[in-house]
Amino acid sequence: MNFVEELRWRGMLHDMMPGTEELLAKEQVTAYIGFDPTADSLHIGHLCSVMILRHFQRCGHKPIVLIGGATGMIGDPSGKSAERNLLDEETIARNMAGMKRQMAKFLDFDSDAPNHAEMVNNYDWMKDFTFLEFARTVGKHITVNYMMAKDSVKKRLNGEARDGLSFTEFTYQLLQGYDFLHLYETKGCKLQMGGSDQWGNITTGSELIRRTNGGEAFALTCPLITKADGGKFGKTESGNIWLDPRYTSPYKFYQFWLNVSDADAARYIKIFTALGKEEIEDLTSRHEAAPHLRLLQKRLAQEVTVMVHSKEAWQAAIDASGILFGEATAEALKRLDEETLLAVFEGVPRYEISRDALAAGVKAVDLCVEHAPLFTSKGEMRKLVQGGGVSLNKEKLPAFDRIVTTDDLLDGKYLLIQRGKKNHYLLTAK
Repeated sequence: MNFVEELRWRGMLHDMMPGTEELLAKEQVTAYIGFDPTADSLHIGHLCSVMILRHFQRCGHKPIVLIGGATGMIGDPSGKSAERNLLDEETIARNMAGMKRQMAKFLDFDSDAPNHAEMVNNYDWMKDFTFLEFARTVGKHITVNYMMAKDSVKKRLNGEARDGLSFTEFTYQLLQGYDFLHLYETKGCKLQMGGSDQWGNITTGSELIRRTNGGEAFALTCPLITKADGGKFGKTESGNIWLDPRYTSPYKFYQFWLNVSDADAARYIKIFTALGKEEIEDLTSRHEAAPHLRLLQKRLAQEVTVMVHSKEAWQAAIDASGILFGEATAEALKRLDEETLLAVFEGVPRYEISRDALAAGVKAVDLCVEHAPLFTSKGEMRKLVQGGGVSLNKEKLPAFDRIVTTDDLLDGKYLLIQRGKKNHYLLTAK
């Protein structure tokens, strides 16, 4: 596989320094991408960079994941408006471990292959670096004029950020540049990759390498991922879509990809899956012939959910989706854990009912009229039950006076009442 060609057809190549493609064609290259350890989980905003490293390794090259334990304490002025919080070493170590567990699903860290992936932390080589050493080793090679010419710096100095640009942030490109120099000298790393907003910082690193020891180093960037309508990718009303199921359930993760627009699905399936060109082209043409079937979205959601979570998690997400939108069984409903159950029925009307009343047993008709106002009258409910139009926990109510008890509770806490095909109500016993 040709790495540059792979990125090009997938729409993942924004810019690269002259000579980059030639270097990749003639030797096994070591390259790195930097990640901030601000949380113990990646979110989908990181996925494009992770996929680039995956393609890089699959093409026979050696990927390095650089965790910015030092630079993450400062903040990058590129597109940001505020400095970041200082993280202690214990937090950084915990966050690194969480990120590595997730990246291990995409990258080979453990084999003895010559291109096995490595994870490094720039805090390891920056923590004992004195200011005087840094000024002599790094600062003397890069002029202030050079640093001021960077777009990220110019935008902040021109007033786009309310608080201007601190000296700490101004030094960020030198710190990131030194990372490149350090990896060049210790790991033979000749290429740094990242988002297009990192071009200035990356080229500062290659310039530092050239000025320090006359070495040649290269840069490659990918486009920043946006939605077709120009909105920010990966953000929802509830925040980031995380890769860790503790923060975003596999069901919600699956639903995010399933609900992207046609235009976004056509781009995202190239960027966020490892499917080949012919298969994607075939999927796209079949989708265009019958867009209502949402073939692209379904395959995209499948591929990413299986890759990040598991095949079982993807199947469970499909089953959960069917509970609200399809003809799911009572058994499928009972298999849902509480978090997924609440995610599936997020937005449906909810009512609290008395656990004590259920313990004693209550007629379904009283439950749905007196304890929770799901029907306007008992007569209305009787008619619907007789016509087979009312379900309790996905099972048709056989009689309006069927006794409901705590034994019927899902997860020991919930009852699901369905009225007709589309109206769901979630009752919580308290």
